Amino acid sequence: IVFLEQTDQQEQLAKKWGFKTSDIRELSNHLDYYNFLHAPQYSFTGTRVDLPLLQWLTTYTFPTEAKYKDSDFAEEVYTRVVRRTLKNGTTTACYFATIYTDTSLLLAEIIDKFGQRAFVGKVCMDMNDSVPEYKEITADSVQETERFVKELLEKKYPRVQPVITPRFGPSCTEDLLCALGDLAQARDLHVQSHISENEEELKLVESMFPAYQNYTELYDKNKLLTSKTVMAHACYVSDEELKLFSLRGAAISQLRSGVLNVQKVLKHNVKLGLGTDVAGGYSASMLDAIRKTMMASNSLQINKVNETGLTLEEAFQLATLGGSQ
Repeated sequence: IVFLEQTDQQEQLAKKWGFKTSDIRELSNHLDYYNFLHAPQYSFTGTRVDLPLLQWLTTYTFPTEAKYKDSDFAEEVYTRVVRRTLKNGTTTACYFATIYTDTSLLLAEIIDKFGQRAFVGKVCMDMNDSVPEYKEITADSVQETERFVKELLEKKYPRVQPVITPRFGPSCTEDLLCALGDLAQARDLHVQSHISENEEELKLVESMFPAYQNYTELYDKNKLLTSKTVMAHACYVSDEELKLFSLRGAAISQLRSGVLNVQKVLKHNVKLGLGTDVAGGYSASMLDAIRKTMMASNSLQINKVNETGLTLEEAFQLATLGGSQ
């Protein structure tokens, strides 16, 4: 990205940068949809990548997110992350915030000020024995999510909407998941969460929720898997789970912390886009997400998981049209 300017200045820009207006190709927006963008994690992007998922959350992520109760700290980082994503071409994003309602609303305010289009989620989690100071009481989590949704909608921001955000299976009780599903259904809201990012996570979910056949069913039975749902990662979902994704019209965002078999997902007619996964990923740029997607695809081909790899055109489509879907 060489410059950021207004579209009504094309003739002047053509003279300044030496291109013809006839050379311009308009593209769909880079949708870091479920960019999975964890906005609070931007403060340590690319610097805390030495641990597997669950240890990473305990050691780096949860202690960092606990700092966002401080509105001054939150404003400084959230302003930087919105500016950075815009400079990298992301005009629409789906953000995880933190468990704190007021600073999550502050993130929405900052996004509106900069003119970005976004879904913003107040994170919900009522289980966290590893960092007990960073979790909610179940009833409080539901009540604060209701307040977050109500107050954000009352702002009437033209481009910013709330999204129901259970963090992931291991951080939520069944009661919380059920209540959030009821809220999403009652208010016809979008939903975002994580699924099957890591094998250790998958085993933990199986031990915590033995009544469910698989991780996807945990969300589905609690009304959180709908045509307005996007799940991050999905590296270890089964064919049976992908069929359920397709049936419900739910989407997957391929992120940087694992290797997703994109071709397998697409064969099941599941909506699929790319995300940068800050701070699980190294960069807030969707161009970097395309690059990493190609690397993952090549790895699967080299290891004979797939006969062919993705083309650059296919990866670019996932980063743009795929995200918009």
